[in-house]
Amino acid sequence: MPAAAPAPTGAPTTPHRDFLAIPDFSRAELEHVLDLAERMRTGAYTKKPLAGQSLAMIFMKSSTRTRVSFEVGAWQLGGHALFLSPRDVQLGRGEPVRDTARVLSRMVDGIMIRTYAHAEVEELARYATVPVINGLTDLLHPCQILADLLTVKQHLGGWEGKRIAWIGDGNNMANSWINAAYRLGFELVLACPEGYDPDPAILARARKEAKVSVVRDPREAAEGADVINTDVWASMGQEEEQKVRERAFAGYQVDDALMARAHDSAIFLHCLPAHRGEEVAESVLEGPQSRVWDEAENRLHVQKAIMAVLMGRERLG
Repeated sequence: MPAAAPAPTGAPTTPHRDFLAIPDFSRAELEHVLDLAERMRTGAYTKKPLAGQSLAMIFMKSSTRTRVSFEVGAWQLGGHALFLSPRDVQLGRGEPVRDTARVLSRMVDGIMIRTYAHAEVEELARYATVPVINGLTDLLHPCQILADLLTVKQHLGGWEGKRIAWIGDGNNMANSWINAAYRLGFELVLACPEGYDPDPAILARARKEAKVSVVRDPREAAEGADVINTDVWASMGQEEEQKVRERAFAGYQVDDALMARAHDSAIFLHCLPAHRGEEVAESVLEGPQSRVWDEAENRLHVQKAIMAVLMGRERLG
């Protein structure tokens, strides 16, 4: 009988966890991650849990905020990050995801991927022996929503009893907001044009645990809201649909009139990049209720918290 294969170099000695979607963490775990991120934001956390560790960052889709926040975050935690574009990995030339997962697992301590199909992230996690973090897929954008929740906590004290409005496409952001409502229980109202609704399975599951509704009128969603949130009408990979989407989303711009329907203390969020004059008016994006720059910065803090938990063995609770 042949000898057993040696354990992969760099493989964890204890079972690892991945972060592919917000429900991967329980409510208590999400709250702990956000508390940890807040400590990192204020400078109260000074540990280096990633010392001697490397994070592979696979970017099948380019990004400003995702790359900078993960790369800087890994360094601030004492680790090292490798930027891997389609030109730098064989995935861009047809290598199976499972092969990439197994090879990288023998060389790095964690993998972050930003790509198109959510199934690719799931397959990567299935075959990797190190933690995998979903940096974005066409279905979900969980790291961004954690940054948004940290921003809500930072400026409104939390999400308990709050009404959060989503205006626009039922895209990966909308789906992840629904997942957050499912875990945390806040009220969420999504205003989407007909034909651009969120994922039905994600929506149906959330409705069993939280007050989540889809409406057609943005004014209805904005009425009395504590948070108004939007995104571009055509995401990366949908540029050829721009003109069609502009017609479908007419009337869905977040402008001053829409913000006036929200609570007096309401804040405006946008994951960026923003198309001023399309999904959001310049006066709102640059206005006194906008928290988009804090929101962008908070990507750094929440992702540091995620890496500290998954890679650095920072305890959850």
